[in-house]
Amino acid sequence: MDLASLIGTLLGISSILGGQILEGGHISSIMQGTAALIVVGGTLGAMLLSYPQSDVKKAFSLIGVIYKNVNMDVRPLIDEIIRIATIARKEGVLAVEGQRESILDPLFKKTIKYVIDGFEPNTVKEIIDTEIFLAFEEEEAAGKVFEGAGGYAPTIGIIGAVLGLIHVMENLGGGMDKLGAGIAVAFVATVYGVGIANLLLIPWGTKIKRKATQRMVAKEVVKLGVVGIQEGLNPHFLQEKLEVFVEEHLRRTEDSAKE
Repeated sequence: MDLASLIGTLLGISSILGGQILEGGHISSIMQGTAALIVVGGTLGAMLLSYPQSDVKKAFSLIGVIYKNVNMDVRPLIDEIIRIATIARKEGVLAVEGQRESILDPLFKKTIKYVIDGFEPNTVKEIIDTEIFLAFEEEEAAGKVFEGAGGYAPTIGIIGAVLGLIHVMENLGGGMDKLGAGIAVAFVATVYGVGIANLLLIPWGTKIKRKATQRMVAKEVVKLGVVGIQEGLNPHFLQEKLEVFVEEHLRRTEDSAKE
């Protein structure tokens, strides 16, 4: 469980609701079904109009990933690569075929097959690079769907507020009490639009893109491992190479965070 994502979501929503209560308001006053329908439905419609259906589906399928930790411990993956590299070094690449079913990492299991089948080294590298690029682009596109929706939601909220005000103006003869209540209800749509955008949609998009970058590390390790096995590198040298790559990536990540 990604506690930062969970706490951030709960803290953001509870702060808004808590502020409403502390100001003497009631939660029921901002629970308006019509406003929710306008903002949620309008934003979803704008998403479907702006992005391909596949991107929208992918975006919603990754919501669960937002609240799960990305496993940054690639030690088991490196150990698995070195195990296969040792077999290939001692018994030949063809001997790896019998070990494929025991490989846990899906990308490694898939791409080592190209080495067994005798593909050219450059071809194998290009295929793996393409696999990594497409997976990363797919998740980046999903993140952009939520970020784009975060731009639409506040505007849809304003539309909802204007529609509410139009309804209020049509019923001016109902007295000041009804007028004030009607105006308050009208502005709930704006609260929904701005709140959904800044507490959920935009943060979701940012987190999906960030986690896509984190998952790239394991995929790059697989690429280096497969290429190293095909080149016949000494398993000990290959292990050091992979460990140095991971350490360098983590160092760059820490430096970027500090900056």
